[in-house]
Amino acid sequence: MSVKIEESWRKVLAAEFEKPYFQHLITFVRGEYATTTVYPPGPAIFHAFDACPFDQVKVVILGQDPYHGKGQANGLSFSVADGVRTPPSLQNIFKELQDDIPTSSPPANGNLDRWAQQGVLLLNATLTVRAKEPGSHQKKGWEQFTDAVIQRISDEKEHVVFILWGAYAQKKGEVIDEKKHLVIRSAHPSPYAADRGFFGSRPFSKTNAYLQQHGEKPIEW
Repeated sequence: MSVKIEESWRKVLAAEFEKPYFQHLITFVRGEYATTTVYPPGPAIFHAFDACPFDQVKVVILGQDPYHGKGQANGLSFSVADGVRTPPSLQNIFKELQDDIPTSSPPANGNLDRWAQQGVLLLNATLTVRAKEPGSHQKKGWEQFTDAVIQRISDEKEHVVFILWGAYAQKKGEVIDEKKHLVIRSAHPSPYAADRGFFGSRPFSKTNAYLQQHGEKPIEW
């Protein structure tokens, strides 16, 4: 099956694209885009992969669903398109960043492409969603696909930092080999959970310390 995705990921995930579940998933997604409003825009479905090739992955930040509001989702977890108001969870992420690394400049916007281009894979468990219907594309095959992505990174790379915010991400990350990767766990940054262990968790400085320890350039958050 031909999937428009960055070439290094195409090679790593080639077997996945041929599995029956993925073919059913693509048929479902194409039907949804043809008949209703779905986010992100079609060309951005695999933007997380296109912006961060497999051989450049140093950090994985795992989300759940894309944003379901008009113009928000841009294919990267927690990120929004240029010119879109920063959502509450991302506001809390930026607040923790400022507390964690005070020298970092306040982000100009909520578009996290600047992170992706440094090796941060901003991966949602589900890569598409109907407008105004959160969770509408769950259990259609995306979760199996993104489980495979996490497994490939865990198996084929070393010294990657996995940042797992909230119970859902932590459950999905159980396949990660912690003998050769760093897993950072905390509460989710949403306004409903951030005060229960997200604030003060210092994921950004912990990530950079680990990367430097293993000879990698730190992320300019």
